[in-house]
Amino acid sequence: MYKGMVSLVTGGASGLGKATAERFVKNGGKVVILDLQATRAQEVAKRLGNNVAVSAGCVTSEEDVKKALDLVHDKFGRLDTLVNCAGHAATYQVYNFLKNKECVLDGFVKCVNVNTIGTFNTIRLAAGMMGKNTPDENGQRGVIVNTASTIAYEGDIGQAAYAASTAAVIGMTLPIARDLAPQGIRVVTIAPGIFDTPLLSYLPEKMIEFIKRMTPFPSRLGKPEEFAHLVTSVIENPMLNGEVIRLDGAQRWFPL
Repeated sequence: MYKGMVSLVTGGASGLGKATAERFVKNGGKVVILDLQATRAQEVAKRLGNNVAVSAGCVTSEEDVKKALDLVHDKFGRLDTLVNCAGHAATYQVYNFLKNKECVLDGFVKCVNVNTIGTFNTIRLAAGMMGKNTPDENGQRGVIVNTASTIAYEGDIGQAAYAASTAAVIGMTLPIARDLAPQGIRVVTIAPGIFDTPLLSYLPEKMIEFIKRMTPFPSRLGKPEEFAHLVTSVIENPMLNGEVIRLDGAQRWFPL
């Protein structure tokens, strides 16, 4: 399945996106990485070889996403899969009563812009290219895999912005799957628990250790490679569509 498969991976310079790009290439796929971290993305591409190209840009920009899709077309000729891993996390309380000061609105807006609007932006722009593919034996022309978070279900203190922005991705999964079904394009969202990625830097060490203890099995942070494994499983299984899959070791979020 992967031999020659062409993918656009957002946020592919690090974390979950990087692991996904690596797994695709290892299995014979071709990847374009769309990421703001151009230097880091180029380092990933150089290590993985000629089947990886980089387009520097932001998922919230129509121009940047179109530029990445043009690169996909010019270099590889088509688009089979889109994996949305670009994300932004922030933590702050709505109101600090000790300082008698509300939170800054910009932090909430940035989470929604990157996580929600950025995801929708890439989907709406990539769907047209996928829809031109020749359908396979199942009538499938493409697969879209989004990233949300279990925080969307069980956010703790200070996580309103991240919870809201990823909950929106969960909420739009089924409607978009139904929108694109006539063209044979599947849409699935993965909701990871707490994974060992650079995005984790916003959490204090005390909370990270607490999360490990509260994860039934395995009692540790998730590995990016495990996320990438699930992405490929979604691609392989044509009956997975319009679904949100938790990937969290039975982890549930408990207030500290």
